Amino acid sequence: MNSEIRNYSYQPKKYLEIKMPDWVKNATLYELNIRQFSEEGTFKAVEKQLGRLKKMGIDIIWLMPIHPIGKLNRKGSLGSYYSVQDYYAVNPEFGTEEDFRSLLEAIHQEGMYVILDWVANHSSWDNDLVQQHPEWYMKSRKGTFQSTRWRDYDDIIEFDYRNVELRKYMTEALKYWVKEYDIDGYRCDIASFVPLDFWENARLELDVLKPVFMLAEAEDKELHRKAFDATYNWTLYNILHQIALGETNVKTLAEAYLAEHVSIFPKAGIRMNFIDNHDKNSWDGNSFDNFGDALNAVTVFSFLMDGIPLVYNGQEAGLNKSLEFFEKDPIHWKHHPNEALYNLLFKLKHENNALWNGDFGGEMVRIMNDQMENVISFVREKNNHKVLAFINLSPKKISVQFDTSFDIGIYNNLFSNEQKTVSETLILEMEAWSFVVLYS
Repeated sequence: MNSEIRNYSYQPKKYLEIKMPDWVKNATLYELNIRQFSEEGTFKAVEKQLGRLKKMGIDIIWLMPIHPIGKLNRKGSLGSYYSVQDYYAVNPEFGTEEDFRSLLEAIHQEGMYVILDWVANHSSWDNDLVQQHPEWYMKSRKGTFQSTRWRDYDDIIEFDYRNVELRKYMTEALKYWVKEYDIDGYRCDIASFVPLDFWENARLELDVLKPVFMLAEAEDKELHRKAFDATYNWTLYNILHQIALGETNVKTLAEAYLAEHVSIFPKAGIRMNFIDNHDKNSWDGNSFDNFGDALNAVTVFSFLMDGIPLVYNGQEAGLNKSLEFFEKDPIHWKHHPNEALYNLLFKLKHENNALWNGDFGGEMVRIMNDQMENVISFVREKNNHKVLAFINLSPKKISVQFDTSFDIGIYNNLFSNEQKTVSETLILEMEAWSFVVLYS
């Protein structure tokens, strides 16, 4: 008889082992491309618009890489921000270290937070580390430095994270900007290309300094356990894009994405929902080209569902072009209805607990309707706050009947500013790509 004693546990365990900063619970996110944000392309020029961003409802500003850009094998005349020449310096094209410190202080004075874009996977060819520590880099079969494999990244060379000293160096560099400049976290470029155990240790060391917000450019849920608060929602973007193009419908959104989202992905983990970002904008077209008449409908959906919403700079001004990536191509700032739309949605997000991030917000629960291939309808509820969303994600004008028997009550209509009584059955006449949002 086997006398070995085993201790089995049937108690559920929390998936996430890190604590999200409290200020992230209802936060919104803004990606800022310093080069293209103004005619000057400087830190000082960004300061002038901080008040506008705060008024629009932005909480966290993600600054695209602020480090000097490599010159060897540079792409274009100005190069890629993601070809880092020095992890401990600021790009002189953007201003001085004093200018950068002033920008960070101004962001904090507005009550906003700032995260830096961090490129841990690779450096420029002329980073000093290449000469000082060539053993920190991956080598090809020929024994030469190599760019990221299978990608068109020939302006950079890839690190080798099997090297302990490289890990120490990169962790200390991450800590430097928190200690010396009081930044609030990082957006980590192609995070899944870097070993997970590196990120998990870096998060431990950063949290000793202050609570930080960490965003990974990746979709792997395992990144959330001990390293990242938020990950990219590429899958959602792709399905919404296909719906806008008429290549699929709401049934795919519900069954291929939402079913997995609510059942498999940890509720405490935050997805970053977006309709545009620097990669999509520069390489795959702007949001007007990609979504056409569906743009407002998919924006409303992505901002109301679980996750932290992202605005890429210029979207609020109706950015209708692809910004150059390796050249100067400033945004043309003008008043546009997008800004009012974001302002309204973000105000609701800040005030209504149902729309808060991670475990702080309510789960998406499906509201059944008789047009399931065309209309997405759901409710989110938390702490006596409630939001009902009815969105026609089709190019057809339709009459839709909803089963609202669990949501009887009197609600405020977000876009008409009128009250709406909801009974057991709600019938709406919906124009193509239209939406109704009710809240209490």
